[in-house]
Amino acid sequence: MTNLKLAVRRLLKTPFVTLVAVVSLALGIGANTAIFSMFDQMLLAALPVVEPERLVKLAAPGPKPGSNSCSSIGDCEQVFSYPMFRDLERQQEVFTHIAGHRDFGANLAYRGQTLSGSGLLVSGSYFPVLGVKPALGRLLGPDDDRTIGAHFVAVLSHSYWMTRLGGSPSVLNEPLVINGQSMTVVGVAPPGFDGTSLGSRPDVFVPITMRGLMFPGFTGFEQRRSYWVYLFARLKPGVSIEQARAALNVPYHSIVSEVEAPLQQGMSAATMARFRAKQVLVEDGRRGQSAIHREARTPLLLLFSITGIVLLIACANIANLLLARAAARASEMAVRLSLGAKRGQLLAQLLTEACVLAALGGICSLVVGRWTLDLMASLLPPEAVRTLHFELGKPALLFTAALSLATGLLFGIFPALHSTRPDLLSTLKGAAGQPSGACAASRFRASLVTAQIALSSALLISAGLFLKSLVNVSRVDIGLKVDSVVTFRLSPALNGYKPAASRALFERVEEALAATPSVTGVSASTVPLLSGSNWGNSVYVEGFTVEPDTDNESRYNEIGPGYFRTLGIALISGREFTDADSAGAPKVAIVNEAFARKFNLGRDAAGKHMSTGSRDKLDITIVGLVQDAKYSEVKRAVPPQFFLPYRQDEQVGRSSFYVRTNLDPARFIGTVRGVIARLDPNLPVQDLKTMPQQVRDNVFLDRMISTLAGAFAVLATILAAVGLYGVLAYTVVQRTREIGLRMALGADAHRVRRMVLGQVARLSLAGGAIGIAAALALSRSAKSLLFQIEGHDPAVIAASLVLLALVALGAGYIPARRASRVDPMKALRYE
Repeated sequence: MTNLKLAVRRLLKTPFVTLVAVVSLALGIGANTAIFSMFDQMLLAALPVVEPERLVKLAAPGPKPGSNSCSSIGDCEQVFSYPMFRDLERQQEVFTHIAGHRDFGANLAYRGQTLSGSGLLVSGSYFPVLGVKPALGRLLGPDDDRTIGAHFVAVLSHSYWMTRLGGSPSVLNEPLVINGQSMTVVGVAPPGFDGTSLGSRPDVFVPITMRGLMFPGFTGFEQRRSYWVYLFARLKPGVSIEQARAALNVPYHSIVSEVEAPLQQGMSAATMARFRAKQVLVEDGRRGQSAIHREARTPLLLLFSITGIVLLIACANIANLLLARAAARASEMAVRLSLGAKRGQLLAQLLTEACVLAALGGICSLVVGRWTLDLMASLLPPEAVRTLHFELGKPALLFTAALSLATGLLFGIFPALHSTRPDLLSTLKGAAGQPSGACAASRFRASLVTAQIALSSALLISAGLFLKSLVNVSRVDIGLKVDSVVTFRLSPALNGYKPAASRALFERVEEALAATPSVTGVSASTVPLLSGSNWGNSVYVEGFTVEPDTDNESRYNEIGPGYFRTLGIALISGREFTDADSAGAPKVAIVNEAFARKFNLGRDAAGKHMSTGSRDKLDITIVGLVQDAKYSEVKRAVPPQFFLPYRQDEQVGRSSFYVRTNLDPARFIGTVRGVIARLDPNLPVQDLKTMPQQVRDNVFLDRMISTLAGAFAVLATILAAVGLYGVLAYTVVQRTREIGLRMALGADAHRVRRMVLGQVARLSLAGGAIGIAAALALSRSAKSLLFQIEGHDPAVIAASLVLLALVALGAGYIPARRASRVDPMKALRYE
């Protein structure tokens, strides 16, 4: 306690030094705390369930001819067919249970009010595998999962129950209309449980056997060539992952070879061999299943590395400050040692001061961490903000405490060791010249500044690369004219509309919006543009021969009349769809240039025929050819694509709309809601935004990394400049007599300034050289995040080093100018 009181008193005597140290640490620790909060949530945190270490997730990579439907839960290598799920569930012996699940969009109507939300289809074993207990009522079990289409029950998530239904117990056994189906609420999930997939927070849990009613038109329960179920399981006690993998592949191989292989058609011998050799993968599932785990790993590791570098620079600054203060306290340390104080006591005192500084910095860092999380949230799409927790939870607070203690010891240990071993005789006599150990301390300070410059240059170069990558992304020709366009999505099928009623509604929506003043174009598509959604199908095209293993896949979209005109996509030949291209009319299609190139149609695609079902019946006439335009991703190449009229789709149930207006699109959003409310007040309007916002959301990762990397690089450069200034200012004070002597012997002010700035140049050159190597290593590991740029762009490296040199010269100029104004007579008398 005595050491603590002395430490606080000492810090209060030098408020400026204390303030600089605390602010530097708060910035460095706060940035790390924020990134760790997201890092822990996305890559470390286990599910809040019983014994999560015994959970495993299953995957089935390999050829999967047929229909593949995957989502944010995972990629298409992880999905199984429903029959395979049930076969493995019956025949396995190494798991307590295998559970199946799949997310879905849900319109939820309770007591006359309909809201758009999300749901999770789960097998009866889902909750038993996890071992969670209900907050109210009961959870779904095996008895709710026996007959397809016969279990009209649902469980609410705790957050939906509290926020939307007020946490009322009376909701139990009440009807809740989900996607037009009346379901009885039988329970509420426990608090804190948001499903098993990061990025997906279901509002309701529904038996997986009800998918046909939740997805109107779905008929994939009996189809072994329809892959859509994600699986996870719980290991039996004493069973390892390796044992489970080996045991599970025995029945899996038998089913693949004896049941599924004979169902495959048009498959080459080589592909059939790979099909028969497929294996189930069994992996650690304690963190649940989510594609975000893989996608977020590289960006978060990169940002964590960057913030770690910022903290190291801040620590170097504090170490330099403490070294300078230690030199001023040399006499104090010498007196205390000469009076019998033990070195260990002095070390404890100085380390206590360092730890108090670190603790103050850690407390203030929570504010910086909160600001950083808010900045990250502002750069992410609304969907991500809703499904992630942007808060400093208990793990983040523990991390902050541990990091503060570690940094206190890191920057405090050398100054403490150095200042407690002075030459007592020379220090007590106040001998002229530098005190004992000053040379070692000077070299250490110079090394710290060199390291700061190296780390800063590495961050500047990396930030420059990401900034250039973002510029490249912004210059991509997406083939669309998105200015003044508003987009939104409607899913009437989720409100119980039949396909014919959905088509009629979409037509009324187009007519009502087209009649609105200021609207210059309206159209629709079933696949929302630049949203990450991909719909594909095998096609057969006139004149294109399809052999075994021939790639005849193409992306597609179903669109309304005026689609290309509304979105500014040029029509090369033929015509657009019209109102006449409706149900019962001859089937027609429009293709893009990439499609024409892939299937050898050239510029004369119009008039050719194609099919999406059979090579023997080319029943679709191609009536137009359009220029290439981006489909699902801004950064991906334009895929081969064909377009069909949504009015000819007998199962259409959802659509995205595009409205071009001559008003400010942000102001027009309110008009859209009013139009839809007049047509159906119970139909939620989903994803209502401007198309420029949709484009920005599509490249949110590039914007987030570039913004954060740039901000942290600027912060690191400022901290390095402060450190350089501090070292040079201290050096000038220490060399006052030397400078005075040089000037007395004829050195002019220009030469003195050049001497000091020469030291700046040497430190900058050494740090810059090291920084280039570090930047190349850092950017090489993040190459996958860069767009149309290599990790060693000479222009970016040169610009970053020039900027750093200017900052370094600016930091060194004031001490150099001060040195050049030294009075030789006063300097020679300086002690």
